[in-house]
Amino acid sequence: MHMQLPPHEGDVLSVIDMHTGGEPLRIVLAGYPEVKGDSVLSKRRYVREHLDHLRRVLMFEPRGHYDMYGALIVDSEEPAADLGVLFMHNEGYSTMCGHAVIALGRFAVDYKLVKEPQSPETQVNIHCPCGLVKAFVEYSDGKTGAVRFLSVPAFAFATDVMVTVEGFGDVMVDISYGGAFYAFVNAQKFGLDVTKSRTRDLVDAATAVTTAVKSQVKLHHPVSDDLAFLYGTILTDGHDSYSSDATANICVFAEAQVDRSPTGSGVTARVALQYHKGLIRLNQTRTFQSGATGSQFTGKAVEETVCGDFKAVVVEVAGRAFYTGVSRFVQETEDKLTHGFLLK
Repeated sequence: MHMQLPPHEGDVLSVIDMHTGGEPLRIVLAGYPEVKGDSVLSKRRYVREHLDHLRRVLMFEPRGHYDMYGALIVDSEEPAADLGVLFMHNEGYSTMCGHAVIALGRFAVDYKLVKEPQSPETQVNIHCPCGLVKAFVEYSDGKTGAVRFLSVPAFAFATDVMVTVEGFGDVMVDISYGGAFYAFVNAQKFGLDVTKSRTRDLVDAATAVTTAVKSQVKLHHPVSDDLAFLYGTILTDGHDSYSSDATANICVFAEAQVDRSPTGSGVTARVALQYHKGLIRLNQTRTFQSGATGSQFTGKAVEETVCGDFKAVVVEVAGRAFYTGVSRFVQETEDKLTHGFLLK
């Protein structure tokens, strides 16, 4: 049977679906109106204010799900960039996403957004809202493979911060930036294990921490106020000192969304935090494991730098992404649920 579009009204939204370590990425190929703005950050503000209904169409049910993640490719004002990107999720638009960068690096080579791929690696410069991120895609015999990327300057914002968490009392957290801000807490402080405890219990604890930090700690970023918000909380196994063994964590971000991967920007922030505390040295590679799926990324601090008044590091994160499908989504005006819904 020949596949054709069903009856519909309006533009067709075409996407490619991938996953990195189990975390989905829905890349928008066509169907979006022009995204206005003279910078990637201003484009992020524009889609939030004018095109947010399309985020809900693509991320929410019945076309997506509570934990769906997306990427919209846009033009960049950076001359060195091969592409610009806006990230979207169940709450809105993030400033950095490492699992998406890994997937987009491979996608950019496979779909010829980079004109002349090079072996053994092809560099792809991806302009994220947090800044320019350099990805390096394995390329051999016309095939793409693993991807590593170099982060924007990552830094420990504050350590040993005491916050009062509803249901748990006073809890000490660290806050670190890896393209987005995260709070870090050892899950054992809540009597939990990131690889064995019920996901619902981990989500509840992490969400309570996020709520507490947002209300009790004021964040700032030297580059832009648009970056100065807490994206989520990462619960860890507490194994922060350097080891060749994997260390596990689980990230709960946005509106209690659970990352299936080890979280690329979270790994970046965690490496920066470990380096700040003197627990790792430059070019010591650590393996980070998702508490949700067991998938792994590697991460290491490769260079010291600064971000405003913060001592910072550039972090290299590596992982693999895979294709899962291609879809064309339509809408019908009589469908009362066409704009999307979520079950909480």
